[in-house]
Amino acid sequence: MLNDIKELLAVEADAIKNIPISSEYIKALDIIHEQVHLKKGKLITSGMGKAGQIAVNISTTFSSTGTPAVFLHPSEAQHGDLGVVQENDVMLLISNSGKTREIIELVTLARGLRPNIRFIVITGNIESVLASEADAVLSTGSPREVCALGLTPTTSTTVMTAIGDVLVVLLMKKIGFSNHDYSLRHHGGYLGDKSRQAASLDKK
Repeated sequence: MLNDIKELLAVEADAIKNIPISSEYIKALDIIHEQVHLKKGKLITSGMGKAGQIAVNISTTFSSTGTPAVFLHPSEAQHGDLGVVQENDVMLLISNSGKTREIIELVTLARGLRPNIRFIVITGNIESVLASEADAVLSTGSPREVCALGLTPTTSTTVMTAIGDVLVVLLMKKIGFSNHDYSLRHHGGYLGDKSRQAASLDKK
């Protein structure tokens, strides 16, 4: 079993190492920066199932690091929650297959409300219908799932998380997000104390 654990971790680590890197990352960062930080919109993330859980994580991480973001459930969007989409917002949609019905429908619905809305897509299928609708497409490299059946989102969601982390960290650098900025958003807990201590040191 210890060998199995080692092998599983190696597969997931290799999947992250083999994420395709392209100018699409620069394009995605520029879009988020323009829409959120220059035009004062917000980032809206969305996905179904496990991909949706990754989208929640990405949105909260962006919000805590200076880029306002919210998660929009694609099914709830069809029952009124689409109203959260405002002028100048940008959407980050996640679908491993690029064929998720609810996400594709969300593109149509969002454009119906905001015709000029821009989309960034994280997917394992850059030839998909969803990818063709995007202003920037970030490929996961379509890694094989470590799930014993090859079905459950495992490796794919690990890679999605890593891609989200890359976007967050690079945008933090782009906007010059500081320890002081971080402390204003984290008033409690260990991270709040640590950020305030670091901010005080920065002033010296």
